[in-house]
Amino acid sequence: RRLVGDVLGSDPEIEVVGLASDPFVARDLILQYEPDVVTLDIEMPRMDGLTFLRRMMQHHPLPVIIVSSVTQTGSAASIEALAAGAIDVIAKPGGPHSVGQVAEKLKQRIHGVKPGQPLRLAPRPALASASVSPLGSSLSRSKGLILVGASTGGPQALEALLSRLPADGPPMLIVQHMPAGFTAAFASRLNAACPMQVVEAKGGEMLKRGTAYIAPGDYHLLVEEVGLELRTGVRPGPPVHYQRPAVDVLFHSAARLKSTPIVAALLTGMGADGADGMVALRQAGAITIAEDEQSCVVFGMPKEAIARGGAVHVATLLAMPRKLADALAGLQGSRARSIA
Repeated sequence: RRLVGDVLGSDPEIEVVGLASDPFVARDLILQYEPDVVTLDIEMPRMDGLTFLRRMMQHHPLPVIIVSSVTQTGSAASIEALAAGAIDVIAKPGGPHSVGQVAEKLKQRIHGVKPGQPLRLAPRPALASASVSPLGSSLSRSKGLILVGASTGGPQALEALLSRLPADGPPMLIVQHMPAGFTAAFASRLNAACPMQVVEAKGGEMLKRGTAYIAPGDYHLLVEEVGLELRTGVRPGPPVHYQRPAVDVLFHSAARLKSTPIVAALLTGMGADGADGMVALRQAGAITIAEDEQSCVVFGMPKEAIARGGAVHVATLLAMPRKLADALAGLQGSRARSIA
């Protein structure tokens, strides 16, 4: 904790106002200093981090970045924390020598969060109760492919989006910036919360309707043509925009497809990942949608895509499902590759 605090404090744009050994100390420091961002471990004395997070989000909501161990228990709890309102998760260092690398990632995330920015979290039950029958009818008839990229704030945004899409829509490929060891638990949570089947991509799967494929942590996700079929591709490769998986890798792979109607959405996140790929998709005839600043936790990746001319449309998260459905319906004049 002290090592991380020292590295963060060395950044002239970051002030570390307190170090808390347990949630009760953290509560007092939060009330005293009103910080812009809180980093939170899951495993802590006197009260676990997940319980503390839920209480904080109820009484004193703030942007929270989870720093958690890469264990089955730790990753599952971290995904629950993201669902409870945390905006990002970073793997806890395995020892003192890896603290610097983790702290650098924390710096990047902290710089992306606007000071005092409120969390715009629509409750999932309210989203799920919204009428999806018109979308179901439209997307059930549509052929093609939906691509989604997200980073900080993305887990909540993705759950909000997928919970409002029908169970039998076109296949989706999703890149969410997330460390290795967390994406399987993330896919499992989305699968339980959304009508579509959600799985962590293994590579080589034939794309099926009603299924969303999540990029595995530390691997790039691609869409590939194999004969007359579209399949997932999972590759190691170098990081792109310091990310693996990277949204740009997925978007560029899809831009090379022939005769497949494609709609791509770029959601909340810091940095520029996905912007170049979105430009390539638009030039290839795909419909591209960037999330509006109003609903973004971090208006970084969508802002960059808009600035580069990659976004055909800009929409809030709540408007995104209808935009996706309308965009695919508008592309149905194109000859679609058969997808089982």
